[in-house]
Amino acid sequence: MFGSFSQHGTPPRSQPQPGHRYDVAVIGAGLAGTELAWRLARAGQDVLLVSQALDHLGNLYAPTLAGADFPADSVFGEVAARIAPEQDGWAFHRHLKAEIEGTAGIHLLQSTVTALDEEEPEDGPPEVVISTWEGPKLHARKVVLAVGAFLKARLLIGDTMEEAGRLSEVAYDFLADDLARAGIFLIGSEARAEAIDGAPPYDVRFFTPAPSELDGFRLRRLDHVWALGRCTPGEHTYASVLQDAARLAAEFLAAEDGEARP
Repeated sequence: MFGSFSQHGTPPRSQPQPGHRYDVAVIGAGLAGTELAWRLARAGQDVLLVSQALDHLGNLYAPTLAGADFPADSVFGEVAARIAPEQDGWAFHRHLKAEIEGTAGIHLLQSTVTALDEEEPEDGPPEVVISTWEGPKLHARKVVLAVGAFLKARLLIGDTMEEAGRLSEVAYDFLADDLARAGIFLIGSEARAEAIDGAPPYDVRFFTPAPSELDGFRLRRLDHVWALGRCTPGEHTYASVLQDAARLAAEFLAAEDGEARP
């Protein structure tokens, strides 16, 4: 199961066609989503990793690596160990993106997800149909929400408010509304980014599923959707988010291994 092939005995597809069904679709390519996609793809899963902006893939909470407590076995830890410690966050991002792009089994897609619908096709297993702002629908057996502080986020700088989860990064308003329509109770959360390297301080207010909506990482009201990282309530660090991604990857792979046994 942990080799270079999927459970179907074929390599993960690098050029999926319309209607292709991924093993896992990860929405959000920050710390949690990038780490999860990397771990699953290296174990043979066919993974879709969606980011609203590929230039923001793996973006850190701060513009430098100072104090970053990446686990050594994470993709973030491996990339950080390969570059000079004085390199800034942008240099780190370039190396990280190259690593993800070079990982077989990951389809890295720039798109904006607006809605999730669980369906049971007559000719196949249950799946999640993923609607996008751009139009094309995507299909996956499992979906993981790893959108961080972006569910209906509002960024406040002084008296100015923007629909953003971070400076210049747009919020997921449509997706938050779709989750609420599915009956998922969303609660408010808040984070602060301190001023650094000329960037102003700002506050971000956003939503996460309430603790009662989660069974571990899985959303109770949906059968094939999970939440990860800062998309879940509570305090989070680089290390805790990456460790959670490792745990969810192990959970998925153990389930796949169990299903593959006669």
